[in-house]
Amino acid sequence: MATAGGRHKGKLSIALALTITFMAVEVIGGLWTGSLALLADAAHMLTDAGGLALALIAIRFAERPRTPQNTYGYVRMEVLAALTNAVVLLLLTVYIFYEAYQRFLDPPEIIGGPMLGVAIIGLVVNLISMRMLSASSTESLNIKGAYFEVLADMLGSLGVIIAAIVVLLTGWKMVDPLIGAGIGLFIVPRTWVLLKQAIHILMEGTPPEIDMALLEKKLLEIPGVAAVRDLHVWTITSGADAMSGHLVVGDMTAVRETLTAAREVLSNGFGLVHTTIEIEDAALQKKEAEASF
Repeated sequence: MATAGGRHKGKLSIALALTITFMAVEVIGGLWTGSLALLADAAHMLTDAGGLALALIAIRFAERPRTPQNTYGYVRMEVLAALTNAVVLLLLTVYIFYEAYQRFLDPPEIIGGPMLGVAIIGLVVNLISMRMLSASSTESLNIKGAYFEVLADMLGSLGVIIAAIVVLLTGWKMVDPLIGAGIGLFIVPRTWVLLKQAIHILMEGTPPEIDMALLEKKLLEIPGVAAVRDLHVWTITSGADAMSGHLVVGDMTAVRETLTAAREVLSNGFGLVHTTIEIEDAALQKKEAEASF
């Protein structure tokens, strides 16, 4: 099964190469200047590199063929990658808060000039990566996770630039841990949303764009359909939703027409093409119900 993320693995590869290259520059710059904001941004770069690599690995797994033991193949590796990225980002944010607290208690010396230069280069690198991934992030939860990480780094670079300018102009060192903590605060809500989306898919929850009440109503409006039972809609992976359900019909001679109408409703009205529909005979169902008493 082709995945939405698989169409954009070339962009992910380029973003990964840019991230790894600049991460090394930021680590050296952070240690040299003594800036927590810069080191926090470098730490995000590290998770970016891991997240982008994980996204690429997940896409590679998702491209593997289906097997009798894995009838959907490995497409859900993309969702697991997004979940992992979210957890890592949240844990990293906790560490940044801790480090910011320590620096509030004992502010270190900071070299503003090199800190500013490194941050400006980082901003350019992150903007390039964001440009490549922005459109893809709306199609794949996996790439959305990678995009959020790059977005966090871009904001981190902006924060470091602000901190460096303040240090250069005023010498106020407390701005550095403030910016570092601010980066963490910005990351948390977006990462939390990503985490909930990944868990929702793994729990086989209904896709948010599907109105189940409306779907059942439209199926009941099909001529000959007396009832709808065991209706389920879930997401296999980003861009691939599935549906299963039972339609109870009064005239079994019109099964073909009923199935055709049902598939048209599902496809045109709700974008559902991976569907499994079982037809049940209303008369037989009534006899079975009477026999059970």
